[in-house]
Amino acid sequence: MRTFGLIGFPLSHSFSPDFFAKKFENEGITDTVYRLFEIQDVEQLRPMIHRLPNLCGLNVTTPYKEEVLSLMDNLTEEASVIGAVNTIDIKRQGNLVQLTGHNTDASGFGQLLQKYKIPADTSALILGTGGAAKAVAFALEKRHISYKFVSRSHRENALLYSGLDAEIIRKSRLIIHATPLGMWPHVSTLPRIPYQAITPQHLLIDLIYNPAVTAFMQEGAKAGATVVNGLTMLHAQAEASWNFWNKK
Repeated sequence: MRTFGLIGFPLSHSFSPDFFAKKFENEGITDTVYRLFEIQDVEQLRPMIHRLPNLCGLNVTTPYKEEVLSLMDNLTEEASVIGAVNTIDIKRQGNLVQLTGHNTDASGFGQLLQKYKIPADTSALILGTGGAAKAVAFALEKRHISYKFVSRSHRENALLYSGLDAEIIRKSRLIIHATPLGMWPHVSTLPRIPYQAITPQHLLIDLIYNPAVTAFMQEGAKAGATVVNGLTMLHAQAEASWNFWNKK
């Protein structure tokens, strides 16, 4: 039976198996399963693939989207430019395994931007600097939306959390949270920004989808902002992954 799955650590929060199970049922796909593969070290990836001969493709989540780059034999243009991989295609020829890394997070987030009709003159803050944040930045650049990363440490093109003030928040009408803070089961955690400066004109997007309403979103909603979780993006990137694996 063809097998696909998700690698990361931890994975107890993931809705991906439910999404694919429903997809397979609705589309009459009976020869395929989707599983979680929780690994504590990215170096376990290739040995795992060799142990599982029916494994045809993988999604990648925190904390390995950047770490898997060095393990790929090939990268698509999106993955190379973004510098992060969330989808791996596995091809086998005898004992030889070829891994191609792709990124569908950017297209998934792009669909979210399209849904909410974000104008190009919007200024955005991306909370986080990891693989998901890089995919968000790629999608924003394609739509000519200016942005700044927000980081805990000094980085190029990044503001420090400690340097955020009310004026920066007021000018940044789009704020995207791209870190694991607030993800189940640690639902009370959230990024530390000046929430008192958020207005009803703001759109806050949390890439987390479990819980459906994160602590970050709750703070935005208190100020009257529009708040959105990452479920739409999850579904869009999952469909794009499936199409990549099956070359649609």
